[in-house]
Amino acid sequence: MNKLQESISGLLTDWGLKDGTGNWLDNVIILLIVLLIAFLIDYVCRKVFLRLFAGIAKKTDTDWDDIVVERKILDKVIHLIPAIFVYMMLPLVFDQGTPVLYLLAKKICIIYIIAISLRFINGLLSLGSDIYHRRNKGKSIKGFVQVVQVIVVSLGIIVIIGQLIGEDPTKLIAGLGASAAILSLVFKDTLMGFVAGIQLTANDMLRPGDWITMPKYQADGDVIDVTLNAVKVRNFDNTITTIPPYALVSDSFQNWRGMSDSKGRRIKRSISIDMNSVKFCTNEMLAKFRKISLITDYIDQKEKELREYNEEHQIDNSIIANGRRQTNLGIFRAYIESYLRHHPEVSKELTCMVRQLQPTETGIPLELYVFLSEKRWIPYESIQADIFDHILAVISEFELQPFQEISGADIRSLRMAGNNIV
Repeated sequence: MNKLQESISGLLTDWGLKDGTGNWLDNVIILLIVLLIAFLIDYVCRKVFLRLFAGIAKKTDTDWDDIVVERKILDKVIHLIPAIFVYMMLPLVFDQGTPVLYLLAKKICIIYIIAISLRFINGLLSLGSDIYHRRNKGKSIKGFVQVVQVIVVSLGIIVIIGQLIGEDPTKLIAGLGASAAILSLVFKDTLMGFVAGIQLTANDMLRPGDWITMPKYQADGDVIDVTLNAVKVRNFDNTITTIPPYALVSDSFQNWRGMSDSKGRRIKRSISIDMNSVKFCTNEMLAKFRKISLITDYIDQKEKELREYNEEHQIDNSIIANGRRQTNLGIFRAYIESYLRHHPEVSKELTCMVRQLQPTETGIPLELYVFLSEKRWIPYESIQADIFDHILAVISEFELQPFQEISGADIRSLRMAGNNIV
């Protein structure tokens, strides 16, 4: 490089340029040559090395190298090579006679190297986050990664400012401590989101893919992203609701992950029976009900139990109110329970119960408390509807009536019946 510099100086002197002008043009020409070499190094690295790595990544079975190519991590680090080359060549480009240009070029190179390094570090952090989330579908670390990225970028900016003003970066960082109150006010949402993100992750309150409901923010859908400043929820109407992370900590929300991870999804719904249709079973009714295969054994066993009880206590069976007897509602309840236990979609490991609730002015609520093995929303709703379709259709077979408020059709029927009598 020294010989090149001497050759260029001699050539400029032969052209009749003065010493000052010749020295200045000497530095410019050598700088252009160094920049050209740096450009060639960058071009060769991108065209040869990056293509070679991309070809190898396609042939491997691992996924991390594919993510490196997608994220263009090597593209970012490649730019460091020509920048470092230029920085190392600066003492040879500028002689002692041009200290101002040398210092200016040195600062530009340092700032460029720092900026490229920040891009590379942020790319590595994002790469680690992507690899983690592809291999672990549980807790999200995106919020933590973003915090580290903010810290790295902040330190990088402080170092760049220190280079520009010629101050030690440690002094600038110490000076920021005095303005911590102002910074905490400016970055209030970021700090609150960071703390909330730690609580959400540490307590395993929320994960990407969870179905949550939060009526306050009209959120009812799947969590698609958890970041430092926002939690994005894709609602079932495909709208996107954005919730601040600290709102999920300070307010109440419902997470359906427990249902998804369990062995079944619960049905807890009741139908109301008209109390006027409840009655004791006659022998004819029992004979009819015995033909229903799901409850044949139940009726025979129950009749034996009641007969033995009445005989033991010498019950007078001429009065129907004496002793213990089966009712059509009790047999109907046993039928529903047997029907559910034989249903292929009802979980055999979880609770299966049919119970009476407190009678109200709308009749006797008969509640089904049962779990389906199918947990997906649409199939679950379809199976639940089929079960209640069957129950509503079979009620009349037990000489029961479901309770229903009087409608306009009922009033019209009464009027028509009155007119016919008249």
